[in-house]
Amino acid sequence: MGELDVTALQRALRRFAEARDWEQFHAPKNLAAALSVEAAELLEIFQWLDEAQSRAVGPGHPLHERVAEEIADVQIYLLRLADKVGVDLDAAVRCKLARNEEKYPPEKARGNATKYDRL
Repeated sequence: MGELDVTALQRALRRFAEARDWEQFHAPKNLAAALSVEAAELLEIFQWLDEAQSRAVGPGHPLHERVAEEIADVQIYLLRLADKVGVDLDAAVRCKLARNEEKYPPEKARGNATKYDRL
């Protein structure tokens, strides 16, 4: 699996939008709304599957391509939104992961879906 080059993807997406004069539509509010819509479209694929069926949606599964397309749409809008508001995704994810490490220590959280404030 290749590594995600966030900066290169953001540049490519910026060029794509600029070439079509879409920057005017890419206000953070609009991008956040579009991100939510795409996430809902991803959820729709899994809506009526049971847990076992949803776990089976991997390479070779009839739904795999649709899932990949919706994940890509979610990622595209997330990258555009982060670019527009100046969020360094790598730094933000690493910071959030560090916070979650503190909130969910393995000895308390292992095998437990309880929120951190109730562990």
